[in-house]
Amino acid sequence: MSDPILGPLRATYQDISRRLDASPSGADRERTKQDIVRLFKTVDQAIGDLSGLKEEIRSLVDRFKQLAQADQADGAPAFMARAPVLHADHIGASTFVEKGWSLISLGDYAGAIQALSRALALSPGDAHAESLLGWAQMLHEEYDAALATFEQALNREPTNSLARINIGYICLKQRRFAEAIEHLSKAIRLDNDKKATLYAHYYLGLVFLAREVYDDAQTFLEKAIGLGPNLIEAYYELGRARWFAGDRDGARQAWTAGHETNKFSPWGKRCREALERADEGGEPPR
Repeated sequence: MSDPILGPLRATYQDISRRLDASPSGADRERTKQDIVRLFKTVDQAIGDLSGLKEEIRSLVDRFKQLAQADQADGAPAFMARAPVLHADHIGASTFVEKGWSLISLGDYAGAIQALSRALALSPGDAHAESLLGWAQMLHEEYDAALATFEQALNREPTNSLARINIGYICLKQRRFAEAIEHLSKAIRLDNDKKATLYAHYYLGLVFLAREVYDDAQTFLEKAIGLGPNLIEAYYELGRARWFAGDRDGARQAWTAGHETNKFSPWGKRCREALERADEGGEPPR
């Protein structure tokens, strides 16, 4: 809590503490009692108000993230919107897990890494802490560290498709395309998590787009759209794949569909910009 909020309350607390040290009696004691009650109620109300404000701030974070998504040509898999289900423990690891989740939600990835590392120090092998730590490291672009974290999770649970697609994403970012294809294809074959299957197709599309294998890129991006019609970035990338394959009309169709699916999303706006650039004789970025 910042000093402008905590300062006056702390000053009141210290004033009451000094009066208690003087052992008040009679009317002074009654006044001190009322002041303690008043301070407690004030702090209790402030906690409730600040907790409510904290949740409202999360909506600002979500709105900011929507704006930031358009700056990512191949953004990381969307961070989970719901807090993980935690269990109470006597060593406090769950407190650091919850703090780590909150910090990731707020975009403070460095702080999240610190909190989640503390959670794992208290409770080695905690699945929630490990998964969130990998997310934080990946979003902070600490790809080698994130890769090690997700590989550790995968060693314990080979069917963890979300960990596998995150490894595939990191390999894509590091242009280790053969490894990316291996992990993403395995996630598709497992097909035990809808989100993982969707992103596996999307990222495979990006892998083949980066390798300029445009027919395969189109196949996987079209499949991603079939699995997730609201994944607007897939329309944008499908347009790029078709454009570079020489299918200019098909590219326009993909961008038009993406824009019409969600005109107000960052990727929907990006589809519109691609259409405008094409109409002016320009090309999409490679």
